[in-house]
Amino acid sequence: MSSTQPQATLYIKNLNDKVNKEELKHQLHALFTTYGRVIDVVALKTQKMRGQAFVVFGDLAGATAALRACEGLDFYDKPMHIEYAKQKSYATMKKDDPNFVPPASIHARETATRLGNGILSGEKRGRDDKMDEDVRESKRERVDEDDGEEMEIEDDEETGTKDKTSSAVPPVLQQPSAKLLCTNLPIEVTDDVLSVLFQQYQGFMSTNVVPSPTPNASGQKCKMAQVLFDSPGMASVAKEALNGFALKQGWVMSVNFI
Repeated sequence: MSSTQPQATLYIKNLNDKVNKEELKHQLHALFTTYGRVIDVVALKTQKMRGQAFVVFGDLAGATAALRACEGLDFYDKPMHIEYAKQKSYATMKKDDPNFVPPASIHARETATRLGNGILSGEKRGRDDKMDEDVRESKRERVDEDDGEEMEIEDDEETGTKDKTSSAVPPVLQQPSAKLLCTNLPIEVTDDVLSVLFQQYQGFMSTNVVPSPTPNASGQKCKMAQVLFDSPGMASVAKEALNGFALKQGWVMSVNFI
């Protein structure tokens, strides 16, 4: 158990630094969300931060449960060493105090290279692989202006869909198709979240999560998504497995061909 004062951010070291950064973040996300609401996962590939990551939980209970369950767990063939971070993350500070303003992003690199698990990031995961690595490291220090409501993966209900607009619900098909329509998704679901769920099935290609033009049966705002597979047969396997899957308590996802 870590001797550092308990808090909602965990510092993880001894990670396999040969793993692609985005894959590492996604898999850490998938692992730790089992124990509580995850606000952010930060993993930088700078020389001093290789093999290390920070997982920011929505509360202390989730962080503590994850620390106890996963300390020493083999992850990509290496045992993880986990402890509480020494300082709160920007995401936690923003959550606790909506008026909190993080240091300017020009100081990001200096902050990110501090040893001893310092404050690293509150920004949601960027997915522009073409962006220069130094710029992306700086962006990790920024906190999004919007602070979302309760969620399970992301802390901003618009994360991952800022440039997408609502569209009409595509007509459902009875015959198998390579494209699936997922409806009744919680407002906090993003492409990253849905990809973690569907990528375990062969032939998965992409997701496209957008706000639903109509509320769900309970009158709540929700999202929908189109999920593309390589072939109708592969899409059928995923549909059979995930139709009716509960992404969140009280939210049962419906999956159909389109």
